[in-house]
Amino acid sequence: MTDFEKLKATINADEKKMIELETLLTSIPAMAPESGGEGELKKCEALKKYLIDSGFAENAIERFDAKDERVPSGIRPNMILTIPGKSDDFSIWVMAHMDVVPPGDLKMWNSDPWKVVYDEKNGKLIGRGVEDNQQGLVSGVFAALAFIKNGIVPEHTVKLLFMADEEFGSAYGIKFLLREHKELFKKEDLILIPDGGDSKGETIEIAEKNILWLKIHTIGKQSHGSMPDQGRNAHLASCDLALRLNDLENFFGDRDEMFSPAWSTFQPTKKESNVETINIIPGDDIFYMDCRILPKYTLAEVRKEVEKRVSEVEQKYDVKIEVSEPQAAESPATPADAPVVTRLASAIKEAHGRTARTIGIGGGTVGAELRCLGFNAAIWSTLDEVCHQPNEYCYVKNIIADAETLAALFLQK
Repeated sequence: MTDFEKLKATINADEKKMIELETLLTSIPAMAPESGGEGELKKCEALKKYLIDSGFAENAIERFDAKDERVPSGIRPNMILTIPGKSDDFSIWVMAHMDVVPPGDLKMWNSDPWKVVYDEKNGKLIGRGVEDNQQGLVSGVFAALAFIKNGIVPEHTVKLLFMADEEFGSAYGIKFLLREHKELFKKEDLILIPDGGDSKGETIEIAEKNILWLKIHTIGKQSHGSMPDQGRNAHLASCDLALRLNDLENFFGDRDEMFSPAWSTFQPTKKESNVETINIIPGDDIFYMDCRILPKYTLAEVRKEVEKRVSEVEQKYDVKIEVSEPQAAESPATPADAPVVTRLASAIKEAHGRTARTIGIGGGTVGAELRCLGFNAAIWSTLDEVCHQPNEYCYVKNIIADAETLAALFLQK
């Protein structure tokens, strides 16, 4: 029996324990203070106890706490579990986040979101956080635990990182670690983030579109609806600008089939209330844009063109327009031939006989923070992408399958 066969057998035998860990983690709502929550500390402490009780050495677990006075404990915990390898020339990181989003409208749920329901017939676990990001967390834990149980030493040191604050920008999570604990990471490390993927586990995300959120505040002059000539219609100017900014999809018109959709998107989204009655010409108007831009275009290029079109509308309608950016992010891609990509693809092939392919996404992940500092990161998992939805679920078979892939990765020389 090969080492991989031993690990695979152990992983499959731990199915009930995987359900137990998912159930434990879901029962502790680790929501950010932005959502009215208390943060991740209680969940982190419960997870640490579980790890020790399962056979991991207590001295293999380290905490890196970020201060946050908004939560009762005053801290947002980040925890690292280290499994020493035969070689420490580089480490293999599996990064999962502990925080979850609120359940939303409870009427949309068929059960209590904080109590895992096991749909045994379909092999589903239902509850807030079971997929985002507890599935990846649990797969990492049980892949590593299989090595401990079998007395097998991974070829390279393995580090499981349990992060805080992913759902609200990572200021107390990966950004804190990269800023305050730079010694943790080496450029040679393989960094895997099991927080996105597809139902077959075949896609490896290596690039993200640049993100630019715009708040557009148009200031004109209010007047009576019957006398628009006495005012300057801020809403009309905003509508014109929204169309001009949407047209940036044609101006920055190149395509990259690695992404879906394959083009840059510039979409008007949120609209704030302006006037209270129909017969008032608004002198003040605010709307927002969500722009997802192919990495070949820099945000500096986009901003320059936005400024040009804003100026044109200001002159046409004699209004003043203020533009601010609630969010802006850009990052380079992880090369398709980077070791984290090729090794992961090889592990997927060995574990499941599937050929992986690389993709880019329009959403943002903590991978961008790492890539901006020169660390190659890959996002991968086997899931249906039902994060943040009511009745969020994951398949137990996917937890097992991803743990098997990770075990194959940890065995690679």
